Amino acid sequence: MNKLFFSLLLSVLGNIIAWFHMNGQFLNDKYAWITKSNWWVLLGGIPISFLFYYSTRLSYEHFGYYWAIRPIGFGLATITFAILTWTLLGEVPTFKVVISLLLAVVIIMINVWEI
Repeated sequence: MNKLFFSLLLSVLGNIIAWFHMNGQFLNDKYAWITKSNWWVLLGGIPISFLFYYSTRLSYEHFGYYWAIRPIGFGLATITFAILTWTLLGEVPTFKVVISLLLAVVIIMINVWEI
């Protein structure tokens, strides 16, 4: 179970950094100059790649097959994106987005539960 926990943790961390990597350019705070830099674009991908690489590896070691991580990763990415976009950019989720988030939670739960 430790491998699953760390796989999910690394995936969430990767998604958080990826959000700033791609969407930080739209922030209007005092740190936006960092996320609008070409250096951030070039170097930000390195930690993201390592986090997703090891998340996938740990998930595979936990489940013994690859397919589990894809839907889990999709769900985590959708939820992380929604939370960060709402809190940092102020875009309130619409009804369709809320339904999508609920479906993302269900997708994660279906794939994490060991039957």
